[in-house]
Amino acid sequence: MALNANDRAIARFTMLGHALVHWFEMSIPIFLVVWRDSFDGSIALLGTVVAIGYALFGIGALPAGILADRFGPKRLVLLCFTGMGVAFLGIAASSSIYLIGAALVCWGIAASVYHPAGMALISTGASEQGTIFAYHGMAGNAGIALGPFAAATLLIFFDWHLVAALLALPALGAVIYGLSADFDTTAAVDTDVDAQDEEALTLPAFLTNSRHLLGSAFLVVFVLVAFEGLFYRGVLTFLPTILQGLPAMSGITLAAGLEGFSPGDYIFVGLLVVGMSGQYVGGKLTDRIPVERGLVAIFAILAALVLVFVPLSSGGIGVIIGLCVLLGFFLFAIQPFYQVAVAQYTPPETRGLSYGYTYLGEFGFGAASTSIGGFVLGSYSFGVFFAVLAAFALVGSGLAMLLVVGERRIGFIQRYETEPAD
Repeated sequence: MALNANDRAIARFTMLGHALVHWFEMSIPIFLVVWRDSFDGSIALLGTVVAIGYALFGIGALPAGILADRFGPKRLVLLCFTGMGVAFLGIAASSSIYLIGAALVCWGIAASVYHPAGMALISTGASEQGTIFAYHGMAGNAGIALGPFAAATLLIFFDWHLVAALLALPALGAVIYGLSADFDTTAAVDTDVDAQDEEALTLPAFLTNSRHLLGSAFLVVFVLVAFEGLFYRGVLTFLPTILQGLPAMSGITLAAGLEGFSPGDYIFVGLLVVGMSGQYVGGKLTDRIPVERGLVAIFAILAALVLVFVPLSSGGIGVIIGLCVLLGFFLFAIQPFYQVAVAQYTPPETRGLSYGYTYLGEFGFGAASTSIGGFVLGSYSFGVFFAVLAAFALVGSGLAMLLVVGERRIGFIQRYETEPAD
């Protein structure tokens, strides 16, 4: 089915936002090497500075969701664009690692706004949600790949201060485009949720809305997303290191000029690119199959892939590439399913808060996988690490199964209409 004009406008706006958030997010690690040389700081200090910005990226999602419900998602996304651009201009003007840290704090706060506001916009404004979630996810993967590529390429030719300023320019363009973008933010629901009264910002309102959400089926979705976040962050954080340590990689010789790169780096980038197709297919499938059953199946597939990764990786480079292709596809194919599930199990008037909780689980609680994975890899084998990831996925599959049977057997299961009202 072709998208209508309103859906196309929302798709363009949110695709731009999703790509831009990850453009900035994934370019930050590229600066770490030059910052270490410029400020003669320890990697621990630099890592802590970056970690604070990333932590706020997840933690800030919850208050951002409240603000999206109060002021409307479009205004929040425009503030996100502005804040991220200003933060990178602040990085460009920084003369110490502590000023960079302050700029990254600003970036984390601004970036945290996007996911709850952008998801809320799609869920209340778009009629073909599955298709738009697919395009939206593909755009995010494009930002994940292009951000570090652009940063690394520009750093070959220019000083890092100028590179940070150049990376901020797309945010300026996004603000200009967003101010002229015209779409109905409530076309998919029968209530006016574009902005609520001032009570939406009060503590009693937050507690009441949270109690209603977490006393419903959304609690299952929230915990499910947290386990997906644990799996997702664990894979993306440690897979490059694991790939470098596989015996099959030691016999590969790269072309002249590429000696500083590992073959595993290229395979990992390929995994991220394949993820674009996973986002698209997953989004389209949410319009065709129940999202609960899709979540059960994809979680189970992810568990199986990580369980067989170590034993099958001994089969050679071709098998490793095949495993990474499948892992990249399903790692990102699952995201449209839980994004649609949030819309189906929450009322429209608290959709921003709902996605705030969702991305607190995805990026906030999911970040614990970095510590868990580091401990497991430091104390045990790759096989144990992948077994832990499989356990995360199997818990997610079990929670999705609870949603499958819950409509018939559990009284608190309630779904909400996400199609346009007549």
